[in-house]
Amino acid sequence: MKLAMIGLGKMGGNMAQRLLGDGHQVVAFDVNEKARAELGGKGATAADSLEAVVKLLEPPRVVWLMLPAGPITHDAIESFAGLLQSGDVIVDGGNSNYKEFVTIAERLAPTGIHIVDAGVSGGVWGLTEGYCLMVGGAPEAVKIVEPAFLTLAPKDGYAHVGPLGAGHYVKMVHNGIEYGLMQAYAEGFDLMRAATEFDLDLHEIASIWRYGSVVRSWLLELTERALAENASLEGIRGWVDDTGEGRWTVTEAVDRAVPAPVITTSLYARFSSRQPDSYQAKLLAAMRNQFGGHALHPEGGA
Repeated sequence: MKLAMIGLGKMGGNMAQRLLGDGHQVVAFDVNEKARAELGGKGATAADSLEAVVKLLEPPRVVWLMLPAGPITHDAIESFAGLLQSGDVIVDGGNSNYKEFVTIAERLAPTGIHIVDAGVSGGVWGLTEGYCLMVGGAPEAVKIVEPAFLTLAPKDGYAHVGPLGAGHYVKMVHNGIEYGLMQAYAEGFDLMRAATEFDLDLHEIASIWRYGSVVRSWLLELTERALAENASLEGIRGWVDDTGEGRWTVTEAVDRAVPAPVITTSLYARFSSRQPDSYQAKLLAAMRNQFGGHALHPEGGA
């Protein structure tokens, strides 16, 4: 099939290459001219504007957005809403908030332009390993894009999970679970590192856990790779960002009265990582000093 990929970063660029490799025709656009030219050199048709993108497609046109969630994606959808026609399809493949997405989709409904939400997981390895795709939208719209879904996903890695918003909702929860898994691995390896009397080889342990262990996973394989390159993690600052999905997952758990203590704690752990000089910790130390006379450690001390 022929489709446009809008946003040629680490995800969109690799996805476009995977589509090209399976014989699809890709119209490529990015605000970065170099990114457009690079993908053009790999077989895509580079477009220098959104108007040019639409002119290079044939009905039903398919435009896939791989852009940062929020205003950038919203603006792109609004722009294409004024350029596309009834029966065309916009695929939002970013980590958009499902509530915001549904609101935009409902506003687009009178135009007859379909909108599909595709939760995409696979990271930088997706080009070779494939992308897990969690897709939401009307069946007739999903069917139009399905040839691309089947190319991008590995065998059994794609599903139409429900109506509009379902794809983003499932991807949100997926990322919340990811937070919890990552935190558990981090805590476990830190605990083994603290057992200095055993002189444990953390890379070796990560390596053997990949085979036969009940805790084996793709995240563990990536942990093993990281430890193989830098077992002491020297030069890496312990600052862990979050991109919103963990927060949304926790909010959903509260709103739906579903207990999610592991995901919630893992989100707070990320916040803690950004406070090398925590006011909370200082206050705890001060309270211990007040009620128990416990020693205070001066700043800059051991």
